[in-house]
Amino acid sequence: MENTAPFCFTDFNQPFAHIEVPTEFNNPFNYEPHPLCILASEQLQRHIQKQNVWKHNFGFEPNKEVEELKEIGKMFGVLVVQKQDGALGFLSAFSGKLANANHHKGFVPPVFDSLDEAGFLNQGMIALKVINDQVKELQAAGCKATNELLMLKQKRKAHSQALQHRLFTAYQFLNKHGQTQNPYEIFGKNPPAGAGECAAPKLLQYAYQQHLKPVAMAEFWWGSPPSSGSVSKIHGHFYAACEDKCRGILGWMMG
Repeated sequence: MENTAPFCFTDFNQPFAHIEVPTEFNNPFNYEPHPLCILASEQLQRHIQKQNVWKHNFGFEPNKEVEELKEIGKMFGVLVVQKQDGALGFLSAFSGKLANANHHKGFVPPVFDSLDEAGFLNQGMIALKVINDQVKELQAAGCKATNELLMLKQKRKAHSQALQHRLFTAYQFLNKHGQTQNPYEIFGKNPPAGAGECAAPKLLQYAYQQHLKPVAMAEFWWGSPPSSGSVSKIHGHFYAACEDKCRGILGWMMG
């Protein structure tokens, strides 16, 4: 999959001059994938199948190289974009992590890198583990009602809440006017967990950062269906953006 450095911009490797470019960006919550998005998705799917840089167990075919990894399907997204010189191409993204990492060649980066070992989140989780270990030691010693244990539990709760608050404020979502809002400003005091980790916000964020014009977007499921949740997913099928996490975020970003 060819990329134009330093951008995560991918050129189409199939003819597309016969396809009419849409004049309006599609509604990510109710759409039929545009032919350009289908072309981009098929190109991305071929890349997923052929690449050998990272390993992920999608769970739909036997593969000795990945069978020891946890089986999990993944939502991918493509965003057809236009450069300032008029050239068309597309961006690619995945929801959450892929192969236990946030960064892979050819995919846009996360809005916020929660896996940065030197970042505040990792350091905060290390400190939280220390408190948890101290709580377990006291409980194992039979000290279930001591002041020290109660203070440790209060410290753990306060630390966890502060870390969660700092995490949500670290997500700064751009809109097409160059303005930013974090999940608290978008959702109120109780943002949904994982807000900003879906493919669609990642795609729009990168497009705005790189001054690329969004043309059309689509998301597809790749791999075995989710192990939990009331709605199943079918390998290779296109799906609308999720309501609980993406409705508010995309509404802000596209508004």
